[in-house]
Amino acid sequence: MHLVEQMQAFMHFGQVANFKTNSNIPIEKIPMAINTYLKKSIRIQKAEEVDERFHSRFNCKQKTYRYIINNSEYGTAIYRSMEYCFPGKLNIEAMQKASKYFEGEHDFKAFKSSGTSSKSSVRTIYKADVTKQVDRIYIELTGNGFLYNMVRIISGTLLEIGLGKIKPEEIPGIIASKEREKAGKTLPPQGLYLVEVKYE
Repeated sequence: MHLVEQMQAFMHFGQVANFKTNSNIPIEKIPMAINTYLKKSIRIQKAEEVDERFHSRFNCKQKTYRYIINNSEYGTAIYRSMEYCFPGKLNIEAMQKASKYFEGEHDFKAFKSSGTSSKSSVRTIYKADVTKQVDRIYIELTGNGFLYNMVRIISGTLLEIGLGKIKPEEIPGIIASKEREKAGKTLPPQGLYLVEVKYE
């Protein structure tokens, strides 16, 4: 039997894992059985049987990541470990305009950290968007794959655009340069979420 689990760690909705087992536990009971032994910070939401050749990482066709910036003056104590707090004034319209330049197939070498194991840095982003709801800014990227820290670097670049340090029209040139130092800083990990994973 080959099972795939969907796990929720804090708000990391799209986490998926797979494993092989000879257990006689009914599939629908697997989440309850494993959750008994897990910390309360992680929950398995669903389990289903899949093809023996299935791999939760390598069979993925599309991922959606979200980066959350708390743009309020003082941030929040409750969610401090679940979002990045930046109190400065940001130009959301400029960030939104700039995000569209990331859409399409590009070599994202300028937006990866050292340590990336992938041979190619070419990826396709199907949709990039920036929205604001009250004090929170949501940067959402959907693509066929992402390089190491790519989402956090793109988010850091969009933040600098919001501050006026980079113009939206400069994004194509930064992408074409393939030079990491021309892109923005890597934002902290606490604002990053894997929202959805698609296999078809």
